[in-house]
Amino acid sequence: MNGKIVRSIAAVAVGSLLLMVTGGMASAGTVGGKGTSSTEAAGAQVLELRDHLTKVAYAGDVKSTKDALKRLDPLLGDLSAGQVYAIQAEAQETAGTAQGYRSETSRVLADPSTTPRQVPSVPGLPPLPDPLSMVSDLLQTLLATLTSLISGLLGSAPALPVPVPEVPVP
Repeated sequence: MNGKIVRSIAAVAVGSLLLMVTGGMASAGTVGGKGTSSTEAAGAQVLELRDHLTKVAYAGDVKSTKDALKRLDPLLGDLSAGQVYAIQAEAQETAGTAQGYRSETSRVLADPSTTPRQVPSVPGLPPLPDPLSMVSDLLQTLLATLTSLISGLLGSAPALPVPVPEVPVP
């Protein structure tokens, strides 16, 4: 009789332990197969900074564009280093690529006499207005790379908030 009671208590204890362990794994596991809640927070922050950068760049605001690029620097550095956020290797590599485009764009905006790296233009994006036209392709490539990074972190990314050109009325 005592043996049955002991076995019952042991079974309840093991069941409780398994419930707590699997519950902890569920809360620390991946969401949508992409990352943890801190990774989702980083993805949301990249999305917010990408959208802000898009708006100020397409407004032709050089100072705000430089500030937005500066704000991206530490986050992209953390994501590409892979030490602060546990992200997939592909997203980590994309963050490193975005960091390179960000650095190059910042360098050219700081010293307009330098020649930017030639990258192909991104299809579907309108060119940036002056005075940012000198880095239009580079900045558009950065925006596209950030969109790819957001997809890697969050599972999907909303479209860039680019201005829609007005259709002339006849």
